[in-house]
Amino acid sequence: MIAAIHHPLRRRLIDLLAVDGPSTASRLAGATGELAGNISHHLKVLAAAGVIEEAPELAKNRRERWWRSSRTASSWSIADAGGDPAAELVAATAEEANLAHHAAKVRRWFEDRQEYDEPWVRAAFSTESWITVTPERLVELSERIQAVIQEYADQPSEGDDAESVFVFSHGVPAKP
Repeated sequence: MIAAIHHPLRRRLIDLLAVDGPSTASRLAGATGELAGNISHHLKVLAAAGVIEEAPELAKNRRERWWRSSRTASSWSIADAGGDPAAELVAATAEEANLAHHAAKVRRWFEDRQEYDEPWVRAAFSTESWITVTPERLVELSERIQAVIQEYADQPSEGDDAESVFVFSHGVPAKP
């Protein structure tokens, strides 16, 4: 799964399906500027990895294939590689790509925030803390953060002022 989701186009497709909902390869091609055949290939890779799934109930005919996200969050650890050097390299590369993806979203906000009304500028946040925990307590914190985010994902806000918001967190051992 890690290798499948960290191709730049596949990552964008995951984001589009998560934010805009189910779609077809043709619609996603229009949103990305890519060829429908290329999009179709990447959708099949994502489906094989279990990241997305077909939504056949949305098809108007047998030829039309709709796809939807099959998860709201992704999480992994380099420890999942089990000491396999090739798998560790894939995981480490994916971690770097993931961090770059997160940072790019925040940088984009910095560039575009003047286009938003004051309530959005005030609502956007960044938080950081130094805490002292055991590995077990860090797992607990991760699970609690994921549960809160999932609660918001499961109950999206409605209204003219509702926007898609990218939320991420990292909790890593560090030294000042």
